[in-house]
Amino acid sequence: MNWVEIKALYKLYSEKEVKLNKTIKNSPVFKTHEQAGEITKRRKTYVAEDDFIQVYKTKYLSDFNRYNEFLEVKELLKPQLKFSKKAIDLLISFDEGLKSGKLTKLRADLIKAQESVKGFSLMFFKNEKYLDKHPSLVNAIKKILDIELVDNKSQQYLYVLQCFKPKLIILCENGNFLNRDKLPRENNYELWYAGGRNVPKLEYTPEIRRGLDIYYSADWDKDGLEIYQLAKKIIPDLKLLHPDGISRSIVTTEHKSHWLYPDQPELLSGLQPELYSEKDKTRIRELITKNHWIIEEGNNLKVMIDNYNS
Repeated sequence: MNWVEIKALYKLYSEKEVKLNKTIKNSPVFKTHEQAGEITKRRKTYVAEDDFIQVYKTKYLSDFNRYNEFLEVKELLKPQLKFSKKAIDLLISFDEGLKSGKLTKLRADLIKAQESVKGFSLMFFKNEKYLDKHPSLVNAIKKILDIELVDNKSQQYLYVLQCFKPKLIILCENGNFLNRDKLPRENNYELWYAGGRNVPKLEYTPEIRRGLDIYYSADWDKDGLEIYQLAKKIIPDLKLLHPDGISRSIVTTEHKSHWLYPDQPELLSGLQPELYSEKDKTRIRELITKNHWIIEEGNNLKVMIDNYNS
């Protein structure tokens, strides 16, 4: 349920009638009350029956008053507002947590880590791309927590995060690590981002490598490892970093990259086995068996480099 539905239910309670729009017509909540005989659908409106008034008081009124007051005080009430109930609850919890001091450390950690929109989305919502489609919610989160979240957007060019004395290069599948400069610069890592599958440009990079070892940081899913294979064709000495992050369900995160041959993990989803260490292949089989994946940003670059060279 989102704010449009929440507000419409209140209007139905307070004015006994609400005009139909696309959201309300398709709302499971309104359909449930209609099937229960508590509201009646007419050609252009929903009309409240007597039973609905008591149902609303019991089930919805307290939440509406709380949400409406919060959104008004925070100056978030706008005609186009469509925040979900979960999102509003989360914003309220952020506000209350800051006031009580419970979120002081979390806020400090987010600032120190230069957290991205993508990373924040993965922490609090279904998947890492949820907030990409909800910019107004991103702005509300920034406002409530008083933080900046690094933008996910990237261009299809080779981007480089430089440091004073680079000792190695890490080619990143996604651009997020390049927006968080502290760790790589403190450890003399030069980061490259080519733009996902847009790796042909790497053919022009031998001279700018300066003889440095080059590693690959990937999403450990079918697409991410396929991109690694494409990059390795161009840079044969490219070294794949083994993930240290926690795996997540492809289903519950609504991820779009699905493993092939899930009943035959030994086939490694059609990947080229000769390009992976035994440790890598074991991890890939585990991910396929569990139907999990590991997002690149969930790993720690320093830990992966140290583990590779230990």
